Amino acid sequence: MTLAIFLGSLMGSMALGIPIAFALLVVSVALMVYLDLFDAQIIAQNLLNGADSFPLMAVPFFMLAGEVMNVGGLSKRIVNIAMALVGHKRGGLGYVAIIASCLLASLSGSAVADAAALAALLVPMMVLAGHNRGRSAGLIAAGSTIAPVIPPSIGFIVFGVASGVSISKLFLAGIVPGVMLGVGLAIAWWLISRRENVATAPKRSRAEVMRTLLDGSWAMGLPLIIILGLKFGIFTPTEAAVVAAVYSLFVSLVIYREMKISQLYEVILSSARTTSVVMLLVAAAMVSSWLVTIADLPGQLADLLAPFMDNQTLLLLVMMALIILVGTVMDMTPTILILTPVLMPAVIQAGIDPVYFGVLFLINTAIGLITPPVGTVLNVVCGVAKLDFEEIVRGVWPFMIAQFVVLLLLVLFPQLVMGPLKFFTG
Repeated sequence: MTLAIFLGSLMGSMALGIPIAFALLVVSVALMVYLDLFDAQIIAQNLLNGADSFPLMAVPFFMLAGEVMNVGGLSKRIVNIAMALVGHKRGGLGYVAIIASCLLASLSGSAVADAAALAALLVPMMVLAGHNRGRSAGLIAAGSTIAPVIPPSIGFIVFGVASGVSISKLFLAGIVPGVMLGVGLAIAWWLISRRENVATAPKRSRAEVMRTLLDGSWAMGLPLIIILGLKFGIFTPTEAAVVAAVYSLFVSLVIYREMKISQLYEVILSSARTTSVVMLLVAAAMVSSWLVTIADLPGQLADLLAPFMDNQTLLLLVMMALIILVGTVMDMTPTILILTPVLMPAVIQAGIDPVYFGVLFLINTAIGLITPPVGTVLNVVCGVAKLDFEEIVRGVWPFMIAQFVVLLLLVLFPQLVMGPLKFFTG
């Protein structure tokens, strides 16, 4: 009955068009009334405690860093590097989009920010070269979902706060799976582009490539600083976010000089708006998480999953299927905040490594950003590239399948995640 009230109140609130943050509060009130625990002070206290978290301080700084990178020219130089390396090959612009997605992912951690930047830069170029517009936009949308997987990742921060799992380990564990997602997209693009007859860019000279790499070296320095800093314990993920924000500001204002001081107010305001949405979601989710624990919803779910507990692979496949279904109708952050406290007890009971599960969870919710009918990233790319939603849905499905294949490989072969993690943590 408790599970029915939880799902009924959540789905009912969403059906009425109530924003997710307030829908979570409706769920909390419904559970409190059912359990005869209603007390406004409990709601207020958990709201405040939910937002009062040191790891969550990383969110506004990574948001700020992402905004600064787009305005200050770092994103553009990443694309230039990819163009210099593979732009001349058959279907080269598609490989540029994939490489740029992986490189930008190591800078911003936001799929939406990467999608907006790459769609504005590359969709017109790919269409002009003769590529199908919907397919080009679909590739860029799919590539942008690598951002929540490769560190720094805002999704890993939210998952770490919700689950109590080490954010540093999540960051390091996401590197190889993120690269695998890029390789999967490259294979899918190769199969598609070899059937197209499109113009290719002229091959650049070695001197031009070196100049491009040198020009973009400041942009490429940030991911190295973050990864090495986390590996050797120089700073925490929260401190890494501050480093990223300060570094991107310095490079944009002093080195590249494409960002003006007068633009700083708008950049900070934009990142603050996005941060406020995430923080309100997290605060509201902490209220429902507290009541989920009190109502023993994880225990009820564990009973439902009991037939699969003896087989970790089968249990993970069932959980991934559940997350896929939720991801088709819900954005990444609320999916993490709602499902994490419900699923984690079953994960621990089954003996699955929480870091490994976190990586699978994040990849799944990231793919959810390009699954209709919601598809947040699809909508962003549609708006930037000025094309219909139906057109991009037709274009994205081969790349979505490639990402699901990578996810399945990671479920079947855990060492693909845990092996590199052991290497990075030494």
